[in-house]
Amino acid sequence: MTVLPFLFLIIISFGFVCYNFLYFLIHCEVKTRKKLFRIIEIWTVVIVPLFFLTFSDFGQKNDCCTDSALFAPGHSIGIYFLIIAYTASYVISIFRKDIFPPIPELFINSFLILGLIINVLLCIHINKEEFGQFFWFFGNIPILMLLLIRLVKNQKLLKQHIELNELSSSTIIGKVCSSILKLDPIFKYPILTLLLVPIVIFLSLFLMLFGQKSDSIIKAFTDTYKHGFSQLDYMCVNVECGGHYLCSVAANGHDNIVKPQRLGVRNGNYIICNRQLLISNAFEDLIQENLPFLHRQIRQQYNKVGNFIHRYYGIFNNRFVSDIIYIFMKPAEWFFLLTLYTFDRKPENRIAKQYISNSDRQQIDS
Repeated sequence: MTVLPFLFLIIISFGFVCYNFLYFLIHCEVKTRKKLFRIIEIWTVVIVPLFFLTFSDFGQKNDCCTDSALFAPGHSIGIYFLIIAYTASYVISIFRKDIFPPIPELFINSFLILGLIINVLLCIHINKEEFGQFFWFFGNIPILMLLLIRLVKNQKLLKQHIELNELSSSTIIGKVCSSILKLDPIFKYPILTLLLVPIVIFLSLFLMLFGQKSDSIIKAFTDTYKHGFSQLDYMCVNVECGGHYLCSVAANGHDNIVKPQRLGVRNGNYIICNRQLLISNAFEDLIQENLPFLHRQIRQQYNKVGNFIHRYYGIFNNRFVSDIIYIFMKPAEWFFLLTLYTFDRKPENRIAKQYISNSDRQQIDS
């Protein structure tokens, strides 16, 4: 399935969910036939989130210059477990015909509330740029609607069961769960929400056995870039995406050593260009033009250098440090130049075109 038909189906299912949610608010039941609505539920709560996580998180890394991971790599196991828990609870709820014993029934409804909390957090956290805006509106909002419908239906099913049968248990914990389930929704749902706290704490302690930290669930949101709860955005300030970090630093050294040639323009800002920086960028331009897959791999790794430089920006802003880096990069500069003269018919033209306007580039090409 290509992306566009998939997105179209998401929009169609969004319309169905909104219509049935509004109808449910008025009539306390959904309008769409049960089998069709069940398909819509599975699609909305299971398949669409799986597609979104695959698109925005699986295999993604924290990167200032590309789409950064939704959840922090290394801390995402806990939040995935919670997402799976509420999704499984929802799927179980739509296929069952009667309520469960008090303890599992309590957990089912608690995890549905957990689903509400997670999706509200995601509405805030998801980067609203590009596809984030689409998935936030057409993905999380209908899940919230379906979770609310399911909680009301569970309450209605429970009420019908209590009217016909006695909800009881032989254990102390079961009796406590029965008492909570029998409460009016205005009291029951806040208590079910509070019960999530020890559940999450227990999960955090359990995940520590697999190398996770006690606050990994929180860090899954905060140790990210460019999202709502991200706390690492400061690492992306002044990072020149697509730039040559080491050569850019080197060009800021003493004039008699690094030999600046002219000013260049990168991302709308003026930068100092010396021969080394121009050659390095021309080399990357040659690789990107002829070996795009290899270029992507190199750029992903090199962007880590940019994060390191920015973290210790005060050190790299020193002219003497720039001089040392310039000298250190000389062998790489010679290798880049040799490659350009070997594989490019007009290497000096390519070098001259770096960090200039498109109109100036066209004049060089003509």
